[in-house]
Amino acid sequence: MENVRGLLSAALHHRPIADRPDKGGMPLDRDEEPGSVARLFADDLRRVPDARYHMDCFEVNAVNYGAPQIRERAIFIGNRYNARVDFPDPTHGMKENDGDTAGRLFECAEDVPLKPWATLRDAIGDLREDHPLVLDFSPRKKKYLSMIPQGSNWRSLPIGMQQESMGRAWYAKGGRSGWWRRLTFDLPCPTLVTMPNHASTSLCHPVETRALSIREYARIQEFSDNWIFAGTLAEQYAQVGNAVPIRLGQMAGHIIADALDSLKQRRWLAYEHEPGAFRTVYVQSHVRTRQWFKKGEIFVWEDGEENDGAMYVAPKTKRRVNMLQ
Repeated sequence: MENVRGLLSAALHHRPIADRPDKGGMPLDRDEEPGSVARLFADDLRRVPDARYHMDCFEVNAVNYGAPQIRERAIFIGNRYNARVDFPDPTHGMKENDGDTAGRLFECAEDVPLKPWATLRDAIGDLREDHPLVLDFSPRKKKYLSMIPQGSNWRSLPIGMQQESMGRAWYAKGGRSGWWRRLTFDLPCPTLVTMPNHASTSLCHPVETRALSIREYARIQEFSDNWIFAGTLAEQYAQVGNAVPIRLGQMAGHIIADALDSLKQRRWLAYEHEPGAFRTVYVQSHVRTRQWFKKGEIFVWEDGEENDGAMYVAPKTKRRVNMLQ
């Protein structure tokens, strides 16, 4: 089963912010704790009569396995044979940058150099469409996007125009990187959403002032070019935007196939060790996607220390196992 990463931190009951412990409220109940949704789900699976499931969940990022898209996801794998499985280490990482420490390839647990992340150019650079199907921006949105250079966003507009176009969102402290965003061919694509033409999560083509087409969406999710999508254009965007990246589906399929091969060799006998608690395994999934802006210029693959840390980086933690009791 696959779902958004936020499911792993979701709580069964939401405590209003004003009543939380850090605001002087009582300690959180068990059902108010982050992760209580996933814990209840795992507990239910272990209580199924005559069919107790062992389940492992992996927090992964499609870009770390060769997909041209930053996409964090939670993948749940369960079985009734008490078999534990593991998701492999990333195979791809940051591109090299002429000896710059910030741009060197990340290394996996075995210190094997990783392949460079795939970029938007790798996905759509050779795609030619005479009449692309596009859920496009309004003329008003295109007015602002036409002023944005490749790889930038609202920060490249004059301050007065930023405030005029963003309204109250301009005063927010976070969550604004998608406003008036024009993509760059030189980096992986941000996470695809179900509608590419929202002002606050815009997915504007790197060199054309339009939203990504449905075929470009499909390329970024790694569907084959002969795949046919049905329904209205909005429904097609929803299908592709909500899809599991093909790359992650392949990875999960190989894991399951290997587990089934091992069980077949055991004549389908369940493992006798204690099933243990439900595991959530973090596999280097958080990749920062913010770029750094200075006097209207956009910096990519720059030294994070000099540029206030706003670069593409992978987390220091490569793999972490949490047990949900």
